[in-house]
Amino acid sequence: MVSLQRPAASASIVALTMLMAASCGSPSEGGFDSGGGTDTEVVLVEQPWEDLMVENRIARQVLKEAGYSVEIEDLSVPLGAQALTKGDADAYLGNWWPSQKEVYGDPIDAGKIEVLGTVVTGVAYEPAVPKYVADEYGVTSLADLDENAQKFNREFLGIEPGTPGNNSIQEAIDADAYGLGDWNLVESSTPAMLAEVDKRTQDEQPVVFLAWAPHWMNIEWDLVYLDDPEEAWPGAGEVRSVSREGFKDDNPNAARFLSRIEVDRETASDWVYQVSQEDRSPADVAREWISQNPDRVGEWLKGVETVEGDPAEAPA
Repeated sequence: MVSLQRPAASASIVALTMLMAASCGSPSEGGFDSGGGTDTEVVLVEQPWEDLMVENRIARQVLKEAGYSVEIEDLSVPLGAQALTKGDADAYLGNWWPSQKEVYGDPIDAGKIEVLGTVVTGVAYEPAVPKYVADEYGVTSLADLDENAQKFNREFLGIEPGTPGNNSIQEAIDADAYGLGDWNLVESSTPAMLAEVDKRTQDEQPVVFLAWAPHWMNIEWDLVYLDDPEEAWPGAGEVRSVSREGFKDDNPNAARFLSRIEVDRETASDWVYQVSQEDRSPADVAREWISQNPDRVGEWLKGVETVEGDPAEAPA
């Protein structure tokens, strides 16, 4: 997760290409109809989070092989939800749940946004400290922070203003959860926060910050995610794929494929590391992963047709 502050979407992001198509057969598994559907252009929402960027490039490369045109729009989490709700974007492979519930909960409940599938399970998105802090000061829970307030300068390091994680920290402060009412949230950007954490870890200074997995920070630093016995924090159990209302009907083949994209946390973390630490492009990482995992991609494409009505295949 890098920067969430992106330009707003235009009133209409894309114009959809309409083709005459005949639907044949009965509905297939997962609630997706068989047949081609009418839309050949797919618009994916993106924040510059390295794993999401790789997932979107995998989707674009595979769908392009099947004859689709794929646009990727850089939008913040709230603007991405707005674009999906209005039908200005089609799908999003980065719905961290339940940490994004405050943004996505209402439109999902209203049926304006639909859940397609799960992309990554076992994820984390919550305050953490370096292990040396846990060992030296006994901080393993949010309940341990306030008794060590002066050591942390009563600061949580956060990322971009308006992001769900920052909002959750601020809500805990406002509610005086765990006695944190006199603490402050320091908002900046993801790169700035990570740079500050890196600086403090080099000197083994106390620091508590918004952390998540998958991410390279878990490879670079030995982290302890803080327990939450009062359940003041929404947490994050999985990353899901979601779509606009009606996407499965308009484009059942693309929706079926996107609903099946799923990787483990280790794979996603490796993508993050390659892009952020090895300076590889998300497109190159995606291309290499597709070439090394043809059977996996083939499973995702079972029953998926090209725009011409032929069985879809993974890029060579």
